[in-house]
Amino acid sequence: MSYEVYKVKDFSIKKMPFKLLYITRSEYDKGWHSTQHTHHFTELFYIVKGKGSFILPTLEIPVKENDLVMINPNVEHTERSNSQDSLEYIALGIEGFSFSLAEEKDSQMGLYTYQGDREDIFFYLNKLLDEVQSNKEDYEIICQNIIEILIVKLRRGKNFTLEKTEPKNINRAVSFIKYYINQNYRDAITLDTLAEAGHINKYYLAHTFKKDMGISPIEYLNQVRIKEAKILLDTTDYTIASIAEITGFSSQSFFTQAFKRTTRQTPSKYRKEARKKI
Repeated sequence: MSYEVYKVKDFSIKKMPFKLLYITRSEYDKGWHSTQHTHHFTELFYIVKGKGSFILPTLEIPVKENDLVMINPNVEHTERSNSQDSLEYIALGIEGFSFSLAEEKDSQMGLYTYQGDREDIFFYLNKLLDEVQSNKEDYEIICQNIIEILIVKLRRGKNFTLEKTEPKNINRAVSFIKYYINQNYRDAITLDTLAEAGHINKYYLAHTFKKDMGISPIEYLNQVRIKEAKILLDTTDYTIASIAEITGFSSQSFFTQAFKRTTRQTPSKYRKEARKKI
């Protein structure tokens, strides 16, 4: 008989200043992209398969299977699949901290990629998904501990440091619904759709979203769609009807009404004025 004993040194556990807002696994078609957006929290994307890119205002960063992408709060970005591959990823929203690299202290980019430890990271992310989906007793405690393990492993492997950020006290359900809208604004979305996606009572969702954001979920959805429509009006020759369809409006007339209500211009007039400035 033989055995070995490994003593654990005395240590104090310092609680990490963050909370998990959501975790989701998504797959998108070839050529898909989200709208340009920012968050008050940090996002982590693990690319399960496929290829695509993350687009910042002045930079495009290609990503592929096994990449882990970390995006700091308030960094404007959009993600997209490339034209040959669907993009599948696991995404997490985590409030309370941001990343920085010791060798990149002056970097203002706020987006980092990490390759390595696929089996390890993928294992923990799937455990997180299992816990959230099963919703068993004290699953929140398990999720918090798994997140802390992941963050410690990232700090070990890449020499990341964490900087505390002030929470916005936005409800977790509201944070997820904002994320869901930014990813899926092209689809037919109703309050019932959002409530089902967030596993939440639709009346509670409507009240909480309005309380935290100052507008209803559907108003926020229309803002996201119109923001994307402006980009298409500025940069493409798509017809107004095509842009209405691409951005998820049920008809050209409803798109025109919503656009005019928000911008005080019709889509055609907005395009004409924008092109005068070029």
